[in-house]
Amino acid sequence: MIEITFDGAKVITAHSGDHVIRTDQPVNKGGGDTAPSPFDLYLASIGTCTGIYVKSFCDNRKIPAENIRILEHVEYNSETQLPDSIKLEIKLPPDFPGKYRESLINVANLCLVKKSIASPPEFLVTTSY
Repeated sequence: MIEITFDGAKVITAHSGDHVIRTDQPVNKGGGDTAPSPFDLYLASIGTCTGIYVKSFCDNRKIPAENIRILEHVEYNSETQLPDSIKLEIKLPPDFPGKYRESLINVANLCLVKKSIASPPEFLVTTSY
């Protein structure tokens, strides 16, 4: 279970086990911009999830991952302001073994966050006392 608390102004915090994840809104939306917005974290979770799969792939093959970068490019729908497309560009260093490029893409596509978006869960919102 994740517990959400309201911590003043537009700061909303998620408590998950021993971890605390703080969010805020940008100044132009009434927040203090003291932390990422929830949507920023959503996008970051896609990139970091992809990253752990890429890192594990490299670790299993003893390929250094320190110089690998993932750039996440998001194109938004002008009407809904929601993403129309998300492109994950894995920037490889020149010494990355070429024979693993396609396999790396396949592994990156295993990201569970991405899979959850592709096959969304049912959301149920309730109230209680």
